[in-house]
Amino acid sequence: MKSILIQLDTDPQPSVFDRVVAIDAGIDHLFAYGGVTPETVESLVHGAIFTRGVTDLSQTAIFVGGSDVMAGERVFAAVQQAFFGPMRVSVMMDSNGSNTTAAAAVLRARRHVSLSGTVAVVLGGTGPVGQRAAELLALEGAEVRLGSRSQERAAATCATISARLPESRLVPVSTADPDSIPATLAGASTVIAAGATGVQLVSVEARSGAADLQVAIDLNAVPPLGIEGVEMTDKAVDRNGVACYGAIGVGGTKMKIHTAALKRLFDGSEGVLDNEAIYRIGESLES
Repeated sequence: MKSILIQLDTDPQPSVFDRVVAIDAGIDHLFAYGGVTPETVESLVHGAIFTRGVTDLSQTAIFVGGSDVMAGERVFAAVQQAFFGPMRVSVMMDSNGSNTTAAAAVLRARRHVSLSGTVAVVLGGTGPVGQRAAELLALEGAEVRLGSRSQERAAATCATISARLPESRLVPVSTADPDSIPATLAGASTVIAAGATGVQLVSVEARSGAADLQVAIDLNAVPPLGIEGVEMTDKAVDRNGVACYGAIGVGGTKMKIHTAALKRLFDGSEGVLDNEAIYRIGESLES
C-alpha cells in the first residue's frame, strides 16, 4: 500500500517548501490543494477516508499548512471535525513552520539550560512562533516572560496559554520601549527572539548586560537581525559566555523535526500532530 499525503494549504498556491519536504520524507504520492478553508475541508477529508479500507487508512495522512497560522488552526480543527468513528487519518498542522520552528528553538535552548525553574524570555511572543515557543518553555517548567509591543496582546496570549497549561507561569511584558529590554532580560537564562523580520529587539549592550543569560536564539533571518551580534548561521557559537543560535543554526533541527513528523503520520490513523506532539517528536530525536 503506497503512502498518500494530502496537503491542505490556506494560501492560493500550496507551499513549495512543504511539498519538497514531503517528497524528501519518502511520501509516495502527494496531493496538494490551495485556497482551502474550513468550509471546503469536509469533501476533501471524506475523499481521503472513504477510498481505503479502515485497516489501510494508516497509509493516508493530511498536512495543514500555509502562511496564515490562524487560518491553518481553523482548517486543522475542521479536518478533525470531519472524522467519525474509525473513519479518520492522521493529521499534522505546521502553518508557516510555526510548530516545527518553535520546537527546534526550545530543544536548542534545552541543550544548554535545564529549563525547569529558570526564567525564559520570548520576544515577539504574540506571533505564531513566539506563542508556540512560549507554550513549550512553560511546558518545560520555565517562568516565561512573554514580550510584545502591546501589553494587552501579551496579556491575552499569556491567558490563552495558561488556559491550556493551568500550572504555567507566564508574565506579559511590554517591549515598546527599547529601554525596557535590560529589565526584561534580568535574571533570565534564555532569550528567544521571534519578532517580525528586520526588527532589532535586543542590542549588543542589552545582551552583554544580561548577567544570567546562557543561551540566545534569534529566529529572524532578515537584517537587521532580532538580537544584535548574533549571526544567522550561528549554531551554539559562544559569544561572551552565551551560546548563540541564528535562524539557519536552528533550521537544521527544524527540518529534521519536520521530516520525522511527516513519517510519524503513517504510524497509524489516529495521530494528531499539534505543537506539543511535534515537540515530543523532536525530543525523541535528541535521545
